[in-house]
Amino acid sequence: MSIHPFLEWLEATPVGVMIKESAWGFPITVAVHIMGIMLSVGTLVWFDLRLLGVSMTGYRASLMYKRLAPWMVTGFAVMFVTGLMLVTAYATAAYSNLYFRIKVSAMVLAAINAFVYHRYTERRIALWDESAAPPKGARVAGLLSICVWATVIVAGRIMSYTMF
Repeated sequence: MSIHPFLEWLEATPVGVMIKESAWGFPITVAVHIMGIMLSVGTLVWFDLRLLGVSMTGYRASLMYKRLAPWMVTGFAVMFVTGLMLVTAYATAAYSNLYFRIKVSAMVLAAINAFVYHRYTERRIALWDESAAPPKGARVAGLLSICVWATVIVAGRIMSYTMF
């Protein structure tokens, strides 16, 4: 069974047609998508720099996370919804694009990294919360997060230039 009929169906949905055929559907969706990225990844990198021990070392990591999390989650929700809308409009082109696959793979790695951090490293945060130099696991999680989200962003930009 081929996936192409499903991808064509996605493009024919009202959301796909609106983004592809209306004068403002695509530019507004992309603009909101980029703002979601700025809000989500921007605040996430701020926290990742704290995990690396290079910024905001005078603040508890748990307090930073508690204050930044609502912004990260809101930005991620906006980014995720608008990203799905864009994929809906250009599903067949995205599916065959190498950079789309790289972007999705990097997002999966980001999710795995976040899961591992929250499941294992954050459990022991009481031991290192106020330390200027967090443990190796936290530093690795912060560095990996920055790298995979940079990959998501770069692949997304390249994708937009290579799909058409």
